[in-house]
Amino acid sequence: MTDFAATKALFHIPDGVIYLDGNSLGAMPKTAAARASSMITDEWGEMLIRGWNDAKWMAQPTRVGDMVARLIGAAPGTVVMGDTLSIKVYQALASALEMRADRKVVVSDNGNFPTDLYMADGLIKSLDKGHVLKTPNPEDVENLINKDLAVLMLTQVDYRTGRMHDMKRITKLAHDVGALVIWDLAHSAGAVPVDLAGCEADFAVGCTYKYLNGGPGAPAFIYVRPDHAKTVRPALSGWLGHAAPFAFDMAYNPAPDVSRMRVGTPPVIQMTVLEEAMKAWDGIEMADIRARSIELCEQFIAGVEASCPMLELASPRDAQNRGSQVSFKCADGYAVMQALIARGVIGDFRAPDIIRFGFTPLYIDNADVDGAVKILAEIMGTRAWDRPEFHKRNAVT
Repeated sequence: MTDFAATKALFHIPDGVIYLDGNSLGAMPKTAAARASSMITDEWGEMLIRGWNDAKWMAQPTRVGDMVARLIGAAPGTVVMGDTLSIKVYQALASALEMRADRKVVVSDNGNFPTDLYMADGLIKSLDKGHVLKTPNPEDVENLINKDLAVLMLTQVDYRTGRMHDMKRITKLAHDVGALVIWDLAHSAGAVPVDLAGCEADFAVGCTYKYLNGGPGAPAFIYVRPDHAKTVRPALSGWLGHAAPFAFDMAYNPAPDVSRMRVGTPPVIQMTVLEEAMKAWDGIEMADIRARSIELCEQFIAGVEASCPMLELASPRDAQNRGSQVSFKCADGYAVMQALIARGVIGDFRAPDIIRFGFTPLYIDNADVDGAVKILAEIMGTRAWDRPEFHKRNAVT
């Protein structure tokens, strides 16, 4: 069993803070700053351009990709790092649509994160080939899985409520009608067990600054099923996706595996921080993470419902249908969250009325949950949130 007291000791949590926002930005591993400094000073500073070979910067996207792959049920050599999640969504969808050129329907859901929908809409408009994007309610997605469907593009865990799609069931339904499936694992990787290989998912994408603790701006990842990776055409045919970048061929010849999904120069400093952060996962089993996550979330829900009856649970009550977050509806949610943050309990707000709390077992424990519940109850009971400074909207909520 995982020693979560030992993993908590690996992270820097400011004094007086209960950090329940790791589902938006993970906490900093204590060794991250020193590793970033050594990379800048000893590698960039001393090696200069030799760092691409001597410090193995060029291989970093696949090396770190394998570290992520273990946590999402993917085989080594099937995940590559780089760019942003938005770009990886674009790449996956563009490639999938080309693989199903005789079909014109893309289905997502209206609980998907907006950037995925924005990228899909923009791509469809650029292609101008008659594709349509359909966004039903999450519970109605299966009704649109039919032989007109080209690509099903879903985020496994809903960013607002934590509602979780059944990846294995839905992937099979889509494959049964000849469609391809893209899974966004932004709120899954490092939070819930994922079995991409077992589900035979076609593509998956995700970010690494949430539960994987890679820091703000940490690079995204993309998974391509091995049989697709040998033939799929990258929509963004970047230099580093070439089979032989330093041959400097005029014609593009894609790499023979998922590396063809590399685009441009990787963000080496940021990826070095991520690589250091991934060491916290050594020896950790996702089954242990999941069991601990459910325990913490259930404790939080019970505590809040007992002490704050004015709040309505927005997340699924059944833990098996919920990711590693808990959301409550609150008409004055923004002000309530600001009041919580002022008291050292950091979560976040999602419009129009969701206060959201993430539970990251690597550094959150039962005492943190009890402390957060107590402070939330005090704020709600005394209406401490109803002060002008807590109503003033910041750029990031």
